[in-house]
Amino acid sequence: MNDKTAIKTLGELKKSDYRSRSVKDELRENLIQQLQKQEGGFEGIIGFEDTVIPDLQTAILSRHNILLLGLRGQAKTRIARLMVNLLDEYVPYIEGSELFDDPFNPISWYARNEIATKGDDTPIAWLHRSERYTEKLATPDVTVADLIGDVDPIKAATMKLHYSDERVIHFGLIPRAHRGIFVINELPDLQARIQVSLFNILQEKDIQIRGFKLRLPLDLQFVFTANPEDYTNRGSIVTPLKDRIESQILTHYPRSIEVSRKITQQEALLPAAQKAAIEVDGLVKDLVEQIAFEARNSEYIDKKSGVSARLTISAYENLVSNAERRMIINKETSTFVRITDFLGVIPAITGKIELVYEGELEGPAKVANMLIGKAIKTLLLQFFPDPEKAKKSKAPNPYTEIINWFGDSNTVLLDDNLPFDQYKKNLNSVGGLKELVKKLHPSLSSGQQLLLMEFVLHGLAEFSQLNKGFLDNGFAFSDMFNSLFNMEPDDDDLDIDDDRY
Repeated sequence: MNDKTAIKTLGELKKSDYRSRSVKDELRENLIQQLQKQEGGFEGIIGFEDTVIPDLQTAILSRHNILLLGLRGQAKTRIARLMVNLLDEYVPYIEGSELFDDPFNPISWYARNEIATKGDDTPIAWLHRSERYTEKLATPDVTVADLIGDVDPIKAATMKLHYSDERVIHFGLIPRAHRGIFVINELPDLQARIQVSLFNILQEKDIQIRGFKLRLPLDLQFVFTANPEDYTNRGSIVTPLKDRIESQILTHYPRSIEVSRKITQQEALLPAAQKAAIEVDGLVKDLVEQIAFEARNSEYIDKKSGVSARLTISAYENLVSNAERRMIINKETSTFVRITDFLGVIPAITGKIELVYEGELEGPAKVANMLIGKAIKTLLLQFFPDPEKAKKSKAPNPYTEIINWFGDSNTVLLDDNLPFDQYKKNLNSVGGLKELVKKLHPSLSSGQQLLLMEFVLHGLAEFSQLNKGFLDNGFAFSDMFNSLFNMEPDDDDLDIDDDRY
């Protein structure tokens, strides 16, 4: 608390240097100070430094109500919540007022009566900025009474007041957010007739309840969030309301793997035990992010619905937990995340993608497997030569020894629950695999080397150089050509080519 909060009466407040400001002026002036000091605002918002944040700052400087427009999982609500940090730490109000009236600009009957009755002895209390934020999720069942208020007949009867007396009103969320920030999430979900009730508040700064002559000049900073109205079947923002929201700011998904990775690492909630015992290589972290990028470009996924950043966060948490599960089962004290652990991220993917008709035909699990496969195929080229170009090149093919080893009817099983020693033994048995990794990446730890060895096998399968059969809890790698003839017609456990996705 600061020195000002020691002030307890209106008389003391008048003698102080306190200056009453509107919420929008408060936000504007505090933002100006922040920019002058070159202090970073909106902590934890990554990837919007050159796009969304400058637009948001411009809107605040213009004292505008704001609409954050973007697909799900683009930090719209988080941005709105962080605007609270631009408010003064404490502001005074008439003690006991349900609308937290400004002592110098009272709007409620209670506050005006207190000042008229007690004068400079009117009690003053102080409101912290964290209490000046109100958020409402728009749903079809929201009523005008919820947002604005309604007449309370019980209060009228108890106090023996006429219904036209403003004291019988039970105020809704918006009046109770007076002198603060009010956020409505998913605005298109609000029924059109309810959206209309916001017109006066945005334009004339007052409210109307059941036709009574009540004027409350509310002091509010409105922030709305919405998916692009053309992208949703649930509703839209009525044009007159949209016209009254002065600034519309477009959000977006991370535009690079690096930015996406920073967001995931910041937001993923990993227990300390997992962090201590489980190693997660940078390759694995990038694979998680690449899955989301592949999903946003997939023909099987509805682009209008979007692919939330929550997908990568949940996938990363599942990935580490899957490795932890194997470690516990095998009574090991430490482990590292393997490519086979990506079987554990499928539930995190299937729950966060909206499929188009073609995707529904394939099924969510198959689409998830396909996305993982495409991510592996994309990132393989950052670590190893292109298998397709190597096959066509006149130069020696670096994968020849590996492919020939499988051509001699050899197979490798990589079970999700393989103990470390067996996992290492199975990978080292593949002719030429260890040598390829050591040649191209000589300075690796033992775990990193094994991870890249497994990565090569998955990558070659994605480039149709090897066959990857899907088991209940792992994979079986074999020769591409021989698998076409050895597969039994009724065997659904193994896959003969990429088309099984």
